[in-house]
Amino acid sequence: MKLFLGFGFSFLITFFTIPSIIKISRRKNLMDEPGARSSHMRKISNLGGIAIVFALCVCASIFASELFKEYKFLFASLIILLFVGVKDDIMIMRAYKKLIAQILVSVLMVIGSDVRIRSLFGVFGIYEMSYYISVILSIFTFVILINAFNLIDGIDGLAGSYSVMCSIFFAISYFRLGPYNYPLVILSAVIVGSVLAFLYYNLSNFRQQKIFMGDTGSMVLGFLLAFTGICFMDIFIDKKIAEIPRYHLNSAPVIAVAILILPIIDTLNVIIIRLINKKPLMEADTNHVHHKLLRLGYTHRRSTAYIIFYYFFIVIFAYFFRHLNNNLLLFLIVSLGFMGVFIPEIKLKIRKSK
Repeated sequence: MKLFLGFGFSFLITFFTIPSIIKISRRKNLMDEPGARSSHMRKISNLGGIAIVFALCVCASIFASELFKEYKFLFASLIILLFVGVKDDIMIMRAYKKLIAQILVSVLMVIGSDVRIRSLFGVFGIYEMSYYISVILSIFTFVILINAFNLIDGIDGLAGSYSVMCSIFFAISYFRLGPYNYPLVILSAVIVGSVLAFLYYNLSNFRQQKIFMGDTGSMVLGFLLAFTGICFMDIFIDKKIAEIPRYHLNSAPVIAVAILILPIIDTLNVIIIRLINKKPLMEADTNHVHHKLLRLGYTHRRSTAYIIFYYFFIVIFAYFFRHLNNNLLLFLIVSLGFMGVFIPEIKLKIRKSK
């Protein structure tokens, strides 16, 4: 019952909050101005993330309150990201200030709430790690995924649709892992409900209804998906729930990578290109996979559909071959991930050569 109530109320809260945000944005001129790298040609509000976070905080605290008791810094981290995101969406913060905030919430979760990657299950020959190595790797993972989700939020529907897909996969996995993990199932359902309501407006053909999630939405979703991904890995070595029947998944970290493969691969690809071209890592460019699809002439919706279906296939592939050696499975998943980035690039080169 909590699952359906959490999903339903998060959808309704976001759905009925966004029109008010759009109205206020227009009245106060809090609109996103199109720039050189923008994929839109008119002023559109980028404060949709406020509605998403509002629904998440209300519904998760009511229907999955156990999470805030077990992970005592979760709510505080969401509020910090909300404040930083809104300020950046309105005023544009310097990158290093956002990074400080991201590191802060990561430290709160990793050290304060003990949400850590404790083992790599044999990936690269690494099993359980020392506390300090675990802390450093976990903080790094949080920060990278928060920024990676921010980077894929470049066309209509992409970050939102991918968040829905990831949350559904995590929800199914947590449900199969037994009652102890039901609060995480509810959290995933709340994410799905709020983001689906946002997508109704984000993908709207009517100018008066359209809205972006902004840094507020992308940072919070990246943070929550990093949180659910790390918790998913941690479940299989958590002594506290050893007595609860569950299926064994030795490839947990590889499956988590497969679910979050798009932001990981897209970020790696951009970093590699910038290093090859000897450009600053923090310099914005148009080398993301969605930019390549737009250059092929695809619409926003078609580009989003291509990316979602391709990376959905990778997750299904990872699930069916989950009993392979972890290093081999990771190699195959990463290879398929990069292939999804290179296919549009190859098409572009073939088109130019004709």
